[in-house]
Amino acid sequence: MNLQQPVLNKKQNVSFVILIASAAALGGFLFGFDTAVINGAVSALSKAFHADSVMTGFAVSCALLGSALGAFVAGPIADRQGRPRTMIVASILFILGGIGSGIAFGIWDFIFWRTLGGIAVGMASVIAPAYIAEVAPAQLRGRLGSLQQLAIVVGIFLSLLCDYFIALGAGGSAEAPFWFGIPAWRWMFWTEVPPAVVYGVSALMIPESPRYLIAQKRYQEAANVLEKVEGGNVRAKVEEIRQTVLTERKPKFSDLLSRSGGLLPIVWIGMGLSILQQFVGINVIFYYSSVLWQAVGFSEKSSLLITVITGVVNILTTLIAMVFVDKFGRKPLLLLGSIGMTVTLGTLTLVFKNSTINPTTGNPTLPGSWGIVALLAANLYVVCFGFSWGPIVWVLLGEIFNNKIRAAALSLAAAVQWIANFMISTTFPPLLKSFGLGSAYGIYTISSAISIFFVAFLVKETKGKELEEM
Repeated sequence: MNLQQPVLNKKQNVSFVILIASAAALGGFLFGFDTAVINGAVSALSKAFHADSVMTGFAVSCALLGSALGAFVAGPIADRQGRPRTMIVASILFILGGIGSGIAFGIWDFIFWRTLGGIAVGMASVIAPAYIAEVAPAQLRGRLGSLQQLAIVVGIFLSLLCDYFIALGAGGSAEAPFWFGIPAWRWMFWTEVPPAVVYGVSALMIPESPRYLIAQKRYQEAANVLEKVEGGNVRAKVEEIRQTVLTERKPKFSDLLSRSGGLLPIVWIGMGLSILQQFVGINVIFYYSSVLWQAVGFSEKSSLLITVITGVVNILTTLIAMVFVDKFGRKPLLLLGSIGMTVTLGTLTLVFKNSTINPTTGNPTLPGSWGIVALLAANLYVVCFGFSWGPIVWVLLGEIFNNKIRAAALSLAAAVQWIANFMISTTFPPLLKSFGLGSAYGIYTISSAISIFFVAFLVKETKGKELEEM
């Protein structure tokens, strides 16, 4: 190992670390933007393609299946080609998916383009937390890792705003013509293209992960990056990483197996975090919130306003998590969030279990002040998720796996997360129709209660630890 005059005792360049972590987190922004942008276009594209409810539902959820595939392949690609190159591939897929979804002439090619965009979302969901964890100093890693979730919720919020203003500019309808006589819903998908281009350009400008460089025996390049982001005794840091990275062969999915043949316990924990993050029902709030609030008596205009407020609440609580994650630790925030979600979801379960059904619409109605109680409980639930399971799971998935298995394990955990997302998103409408909102929220309450014991007994604190200690 040859290093040219490594710098000693140089201070960390915090602004540089924040800059490159933010560039990586742009993938999270596109993750949120791509998954939410279809909200404003669902009804219009259904009419444009004469699609029934089953095909329309699949057109919405197919992106989640693409995301599972993208998450699964991102790790091996990142280990072979490097982190920034994988981001560039995701950027290209985002661009193609956005353009293609907007020019689609039928439901099946629309599904193809949405799935392609979903693959990009899955790749971004893996590569951003992995890259941030590998470049961030230990004492900043929690806050910088939370950038992923902050970027996701900002992407969701801005995509909903874009949908709203485009529809407003087209006279209030996504079906109506917008610029150049092209229907508004097509422009909604094209708004994804500019941030996808910025993401790709940013990926060209950020340095490679030092841990990847050392795995490729590019020691001097790794030392240069470490000098910029961490300072201190660069030679010793390179050697420390080298001992954990190069003593192992290149990672494979088989590395996730224990000697007895099953998955390693830490891999099960990562998958459990991913599954519970979705099984608490958070995406029911974001995918179906407008439908939900209309179902209990709010007007369409009020429902859209409530959705925007919920998006703002999610952003603010994610910022709270970023402030406190490195101070209080990961585990306490997860436990507090789990308890809060159990209480608020339990409240929603009781409220909707005791609602009456409107014989004309078949929707539940909440008499008196119960609608306000439901509204407060739902937004407090978002608060509890926003400062805990939303950002902290992504932080932990970037941290808990050792260098040997990180990319492969993160890919598997993220793929499982997308499959869980798909399950929750597709089962909510039939649950709502067949059993009512009370039963649906009851299931999410049980998952939240399970998450309390999962964190208490299985999740270990990672605050302040170097990745080499994992």
